[in-house]
Amino acid sequence: MYKDILFSQSAGVARITFNRPEVLNALSPNLIAELTDATQKVALDESIKVLIVTGMGRAWSAGVDLQSLNDSIQEGYFSNTEVLEMGVAFILALQSMPQVTIAQVNGHCYTGALELMLAFDLVYAADEAQIGDTHTKWGIAPKWGMTQRLQQKVGLLKAMEMSFTAEPIRGQEAARIGLVNQSVALEKLEEKVSQVAEKIKANSAQTIAAMKKMYYFGAHQGLHRGLEYEWQADFKITDREQFLRDFKKNK
Repeated sequence: MYKDILFSQSAGVARITFNRPEVLNALSPNLIAELTDATQKVALDESIKVLIVTGMGRAWSAGVDLQSLNDSIQEGYFSNTEVLEMGVAFILALQSMPQVTIAQVNGHCYTGALELMLAFDLVYAADEAQIGDTHTKWGIAPKWGMTQRLQQKVGLLKAMEMSFTAEPIRGQEAARIGLVNQSVALEKLEEKVSQVAEKIKANSAQTIAAMKKMYYFGAHQGLHRGLEYEWQADFKITDREQFLRDFKKNK
């Protein structure tokens, strides 16, 4: 079905794997299009509770494939604007979908890929992963939210240091500064993410979806409006009834 990503789903968990290991999973226009398409389809599938995205080989993704982008533009397959819009559509799908999204960062993650990583609900990285913003190295201004989301995660000073020096940090340092939830040895990363997914699946999917909306509303609109939204929100949550019955049964 797809050329540049692998897609699978089982037991309420969908997995997308960037599949261009020969170029460190660089984000070609076609890969971004496929990623956006697969994510939007997952968002509509109520049987899926968690979406995990990882990379094949040594990288999560090295960022936008500039050569592939130029070739696609010259050959008329995609325009630069279309590629930027697809990335934005992917990010919007991630943050608006009811499912929990997890970035499983197994290796190199740079620039445009870091911008995408910042949009996931949860991020787990390998200790050995290298994560960095290299926009300044290539003379390219970010368009997918780097300057806003990175400072939300790690603070203004650290965000500017990462962007201005273009020096990557390892997974352990990323966890220390709050850029990722946790880092573990690469050989334990998939197991760790699977454990987190199982814990999420055990909880009310409708409540998670509601809380996700409230978290992102507050992150985007600020504390005062976020508190108002939480107070006034009226989400229809019906799956808790089974949880309450199970609780009384096991009490």
